[in-house]
Amino acid sequence: MAATTARWIALAIVVGAGLTGCSDDGGSDKKSDEKPVFIQITIQDGQVTPNGDRVDVSPGQPIDLEVIADAPGEIHVHSDPEQEFEYDAGTTQLDEFEISRPGIVAVESHTLDQVIVQLEVK
Repeated sequence: MAATTARWIALAIVVGAGLTGCSDDGGSDKKSDEKPVFIQITIQDGQVTPNGDRVDVSPGQPIDLEVIADAPGEIHVHSDPEQEFEYDAGTTQLDEFEISRPGIVAVESHTLDQVIVQLEVK
């Protein structure tokens, strides 16, 4: 009987420790170890690649944009709050950012009046 009780106590301790390690404090640190989504954007002769593609992103997941362009410009991320990134001719690594709210967020070039990608945050 004492051995059975000891096993139940040991099991309760192990399960309790496991639950404590998996606690969710609202998601602020939940995605911190997730790999960034990398999107390479090419702007050449007034054409952009990708061209309106949808990219899946988790809330809070880092997003890295690299722009290869033949002229300087600016990219707008229509998130809340909105974000703007300037790039130079050549290759520019933009500041890493994240989006916390689920939904679809357009990333576009106002200069080209074109959607580059749609970030589907879910």
